[in-house]
Amino acid sequence: MLGMEVVHQPSMLDLAAEASLGPLAGRVRRHPLSRGAWVDHLPGWVHGSDIVLDALLHDVDWRAERREMYEREVDVPRLLSWYDAGDPLPHPVLEEARQRLTAHYAAELGEPFVTAGMCLYRTGRDSVAWHGDTNGRAARVDTMVAIVSFGEPRPLLLRPKGGGQSLRFPLGHGDLIVMGGSCQRTWEHAIPKTARPVGPRVSVQFRPAGVS
Repeated sequence: MLGMEVVHQPSMLDLAAEASLGPLAGRVRRHPLSRGAWVDHLPGWVHGSDIVLDALLHDVDWRAERREMYEREVDVPRLLSWYDAGDPLPHPVLEEARQRLTAHYAAELGEPFVTAGMCLYRTGRDSVAWHGDTNGRAARVDTMVAIVSFGEPRPLLLRPKGGGQSLRFPLGHGDLIVMGGSCQRTWEHAIPKTARPVGPRVSVQFRPAGVS
């Protein structure tokens, strides 16, 4: 549960009475990148996404972390939570999303999505620096990370590893992005800070076993 007040203004564009998922086949759009990487993008995959956001803000055991950086310990600028394989997720539409993603990408991925990592960006001051999810098997082999976003849109930036021109995907209100192929090894992604007054955003990241 949150130990602080996070102000959330519901979207007037997402007023469904209950949360549900739209189709994936024929809707998700693939963006080929360089060096065997690609990104799939589908805005508004979750209908009634603010219903899920409310559960995420109030029912998830969010935690703050501190990490070593430049020889000192600093606060991680976002809150985190992690669900291992078999852990019940905080809303049934997330369970369905994981199953649907596993079925849709079965031929390419060859294994299920099993874990769910979650990040809460409380305000524009919260962020994540350039990185790839290369803890575990993703450092050596192609894999996928599927992200479903809830709340205020924030831009996910992607660039070739080591620098280069970046791509921008605004993500929020039930949007889906899937990073696949060599993306975690050969590209980096980030959520930059913003001085604009923005509400909370929650990122739910589905991964196969051994990828983090």
